[in-house]
Amino acid sequence: MKTILIVEDEEPIRELVKLNLSMVGFDTLEAEDGEKALEIIKTKALDLVVLDIMIPKINGYELLPHIIERDIPVILLTAMDSLKDKVKGLNLGADDYITKPFEGMELIARINALFRRSDKEDSIKKFDNIEIHEDKRRVFKDGEEVELTPKEFELLKLLVDNKGIALSREKILELIWKYEYEGNTRTVDMHIQRLRHKLDTDRIKTVYKIGYRLE
Repeated sequence: MKTILIVEDEEPIRELVKLNLSMVGFDTLEAEDGEKALEIIKTKALDLVVLDIMIPKINGYELLPHIIERDIPVILLTAMDSLKDKVKGLNLGADDYITKPFEGMELIARINALFRRSDKEDSIKKFDNIEIHEDKRRVFKDGEEVELTPKEFELLKLLVDNKGIALSREKILELIWKYEYEGNTRTVDMHIQRLRHKLDTDRIKTVYKIGYRLE
């Protein structure tokens, strides 16, 4: 199920958008100002942002770079209807633009069309309540972002890509640290321990005298 953030300071409009999206099966999060929106954008796994431009604290134009850098699609929602405003939003990286007043079905149609074009699902891998966003190099547990180092991310991706297969410590060391690394397999053990702790999972199993496996 896809999650959409609705950023709109007018509560009736925000609730109307939420109702329309919920009716067709989308999960929604809400923010009434730019500061709250930015907090959600930085910490939650989002598939799309419906963004009003004229919002308090941080306006939509200022929010756009933070959304774009996380590779999250954006539909601008605003009362502004001049060509100049539309062009500015699109030039800043927005994927689409819809002006108020609008029909709920039009917004849903635009969202579905955007999802078909972006086709983000192929770059997301999941197990249990954990999501690995490969293109964005971000990991989420129960919708909350888990901060991993680059090597921890690569190690997790390797385990997920080889789910059910026992990988030796030597093989992991070779694939993740390459031949440039002159350390020992204890490095692998320490990174596995940190992954288990950060993800709070028991799915990464120790294979006696061999290495590790994701079950």
